[in-house]
This record gives sequence, C-alpha cells and structure tokens, in this order.
Amino acid sequence: SITMDMYVKIILFYRYVELEDPESMRSLLMDLGKQLGLKGRIILGHEGINGTLCGTVEAIDAYCKASEAMPEFAGIDYKTSEARSDGDYFPRLRVVVKEEIVNMGVNPREITVKDTGVHLTPEQFHQELMHNRDSFVLLDTRNDYESAVGRFTDAITPAIKTFREYPAYIEENKELFEGKKVLMYCTGGVRCERASAYLVAKGITKEVYQLEGGIHRYAEQFPDGFFRGKNYVFDDRGAVRINADVLSNCAMCAESCDTYTNCMNASCNKHFICCVSCKQKLEQTCSESCKQLVRDGLVPVRPSVRYIVETACEI
Repeated sequence: SITMDMYVKIILFYRYVELEDPESMRSLLMDLGKQLGLKGRIILGHEGINGTLCGTVEAIDAYCKASEAMPEFAGIDYKTSEARSDGDYFPRLRVVVKEEIVNMGVNPREITVKDTGVHLTPEQFHQELMHNRDSFVLLDTRNDYESAVGRFTDAITPAIKTFREYPAYIEENKELFEGKKVLMYCTGGVRCERASAYLVAKGITKEVYQLEGGIHRYAEQFPDGFFRGKNYVFDDRGAVRINADVLSNCAMCAESCDTYTNCMNASCNKHFICCVSCKQKLEQTCSESCKQLVRDGLVPVRPSVRYIVETACEI
C-alpha cells in the first residue's frame, strides 16, 4: 500500500513584488528552509522571488504557511507536485540574491512587469487554441532543450540555450511577430512576465497574451490537451510526463525517446536525450571517449543529482 511517507512535495512559485532588502529576506528564508529540512533554490531580487523547493509534505506546508504570513508573499500561487521520497531532487538548499529573478539579461527597471501581457487562464488559453488558432502566433519562451521533449502543438520554439538569448531572438525574428497577436507560455509563468513585457515595451506586436500558471497549470486541467509530451523541470526528475506522446529521439541511435541524462564525466557534463540501451552501452556517458576517461579514472565523476539544477537560476 502507498503511504504519505513514500512521497515528498515539490513546489514551484514566484512573485514580482518590490523587496526593499532582499539580503535580509535571504537570511530569513535560508534559516526557515534549514529548519524545515528543505532543498531547492530560491532567487531573490528587488523585483521579487522565484523558487523551487522540495521537502516532506509537512515541511512544505509549513513553509507555505510561514511565507503566507509575510505581506510580500501573501497569496502566492504555489504549484505543487509529488515525487517519490527515495529520490534526491536537489543537492542542497540555495537562497541567492540576483538582479533579476529570471535572467533575461535586461535591467528589470527598464523592462518591468508593469508592461506584462494579458493573462489568460488555462481555460481561456485552451479555448483560443481550440477555436481561434489561425488568429495568433504561439510562442514558447523556454529553452530549446525544454521544448524538445514537450511543447504546444504548432508553437514557435526558439533555438536558445538560456533565457538571456530571448531578447536577441526577438530582435532577429521581428517579422514573425510584428503587428500580430501573440500567445506565449513557459513552465510556471515567471519567464512570460518578462518575456511578454519585452514585446510590449518594444511595441513589436499588436497584442500579447500569456498562459497564467504556465504549462503546469494547463496540464493539470488538460492533461490530454494541446500540450504534448513532457514538461521539463529544473530538478533531478528532468521532466514530468503529461501524456504518452514522445516528441524527441535518442542523440546516439535516433530511437524514439524523451529521457534526459548528463554525461558521467563531470568535466563534460553534457545534457542529452538518451535511450536505456545507449545509456548502458556508453556507461552513462555521452561518447566512447568520455566512457574511456571515466573507466581510466582520469576525470571526476558527476554526482547523482544533475549539475543543471545548480544553474537553475540561469533559465
């Protein structure tokens, strides 16, 4: 039988709000997280908070209750999911202060969320996709390795590796968006706040709309809707399956596959899609050369938790 202690809870959350002293808030939240035994990462800045945390159900509920009591964070939309308690989803707890809570590489005082696009609920977004598909451009604001394993049908998926590349992508592809109605989405909503504000501030589009709560909230209501495949997440799960569609292929043999791994050679740490057979054949590395380096003990071996979660603030 399945019991509650077999699971941990993972929460995804953000809030754009003026924080006068993010350093003091960093100390407060770090102390709180340590007391509760949480792991994950929280990014703070003068513009707000962006975080993903993992812990026991009781610990996460206690964090949410404590956060709700803080005026700055009251009413935050905590997106929750369950994962098996025997997993190691984050290596540790990190609470850091940055200029931007998602790194778009643009001064948050120049492109602010005051200019953000119109929010559409998952129901409204679904209706637009169902009945008005020819009237808008659908834009995925995530990175290419995220959209590779899951995306909305017929969405534009930019060939970018980090969110910092988004402004340049827009400037170089203005013809795709000029004078048009744009609907955009991301994992949980936080990137769309700045991404839509960028389009609005630049005056490129006719109208800008964004999916409220991102793929996470949409998939809760429409698991077999217009989003197909997996929702990529920045923890050791790699991605969460939404439906049975597999949209990608093994980087080694081209077999249909949508499971990411990282090269066991920590000096390489390549993040790539790999089937079980190739993973076994290459002994969890990305190439014969990396496999031999690991075998010969000439390189450090990566830990079990993917390094990419250490750079989640760079999404």
